[in-house]
Amino acid sequence: MPADIMVIFAHPDDAEFGIGGTVARWTAEGKRVVYVACTSGDKGTSDRAMQPHVLAEMREREQEGAARVLGVQDVMFLRYPDQGLEDTAEFRKRIVRTIRTFRPEIVVTLDPYRRYVWHRDHRIVGQVTLDALFPYARDHLAYPDLLEEGLTPHKVKEALFWGSEEVNYRSDITTTFSLKVAALLCHESQVRDMARADMEERLRTRSRAMAEGEAFELGEAFYRISFPL
Repeated sequence: MPADIMVIFAHPDDAEFGIGGTVARWTAEGKRVVYVACTSGDKGTSDRAMQPHVLAEMREREQEGAARVLGVQDVMFLRYPDQGLEDTAEFRKRIVRTIRTFRPEIVVTLDPYRRYVWHRDHRIVGQVTLDALFPYARDHLAYPDLLEEGLTPHKVKEALFWGSEEVNYRSDITTTFSLKVAALLCHESQVRDMARADMEERLRTRSRAMAEGEAFELGEAFYRISFPL
């Protein structure tokens, strides 16, 4: 079944921080959103006793719970190693496969061009996704074997990048901010050391800043691009 929007990210919890409020608004409007988690975050802990495979299983469960809060029914885990993503032909083809399978109109991912501290996996996911969108998912000669599987070319209409230093689109999350917070709280392995009130206030302050210049109070900010027909 085709999806309206696909969100491609590096680690469980990335999507909730970056676009959770907007996802909740989309699903409330009846749009089908698909999540693609490229790693399971098996290195995201300060607990020296934690084993990577245990953490990965934990974080996948947390991500599934967060997705349910936001109304996302489809979560794919590609299970690449945390801190191990590379810009390879194999990874790019796998992203193309997911795009051709679900055929979204909009793809959302991390901005690969942020110029200061930014997790390397985030940069790689953003760059590989951008390349997959154009031209690889579009061109029938890019992967003839995918054609043989029935995965025909697909042209995405637009992409949104979160974490961008250059913003040209702001999304109203005033009515869905509480769902964003609730979804983030599902990532207990990552937020258990934060006081809920402090985390919520920091998120609210950040969301106010992202709504600057708009008529709404709370927002999420993106760089948006359209693709040629």
